[in-house]
Order: sequence, then C-alpha cells, then structure tokens
Amino acid sequence: MIPCLKKFWMLLRMTYLLDTHTFLWFIIGSPRLSEKAKEVISNAENTIYLSAVSGWEIAIKARLGKLELPDAGMKIVLEQVQENDFSILPVSLQHTIQVFDLPPIHRDPFDRMLISQAIFENIEIITNNRMIENYQVETLW
Repeated sequence: MIPCLKKFWMLLRMTYLLDTHTFLWFIIGSPRLSEKAKEVISNAENTIYLSAVSGWEIAIKARLGKLELPDAGMKIVLEQVQENDFSILPVSLQHTIQVFDLPPIHRDPFDRMLISQAIFENIEIITNNRMIENYQVETLW
C-alpha cells in the first residue's frame, strides 16, 4: 500500500484486536510494546478488542507454568479489560469455520483463531508477530 494512503487508512480505522502478548505487555507497561501500539491502545477514540481466545491462551499458559501472573491470577485479565475499557470479542462459529480457509503458514492455534477473527470482522491486529503479516490481515506495530 502507498505510504500516504496507509497513514490515511490508519486514521480512519478505529477498531483493533489485541494479540495476547500485546495485551500482556500493555497491562504491565512493558518497554517491548511499541510506542505506536501504546498510542493506539491508549486512545479513547479507538475500540480495542481482546478476544476470548486470549483469555483461553493466558489461562492455559499460566496453568502450564509458561506464564507468570500477578497475585490476582486470572482475575487480572477481567480487571484490566474493565479498567482499560476494552471490548471482548467472543468466538463465533463463523470465526472457527474461517480457520479452514487459512493457509498453513503458522501453526499456533491461538494465533490462527485471532487471524480468523480479524479477517472475518475486518479489524487490524496489534501484534509484533511477523508470521501474522503473511496472512490477508492488517497488522499494526
């Protein structure tokens, strides 16, 4: 896409889907989160979605010991969604069916569902996962 058109398109787009790591980095104030991502997520004019898939991924990884959560445990996810005025994107049957049409570029089932949701809902994913850029989905970082 032509750079000036991409910038214009970004100004029009006001709905975004957080990748799981983006959500986690945002809520802990990680320096790994890009300034652009932080700005978009913090902008009250934007609608920011956290997928139910991310809650599932966090729960599984925390239970397996691959992710440390603060003392609040899984409650922190709901608290941060509320505190930051994020919207929840539930998983629909259409989202699950959309996965069938995805090329086998990336095998992570959580990412594949997020990609499917972003494609079906026509929303941009805020992620630094370069594998996701190989799909027909807009990304921001």
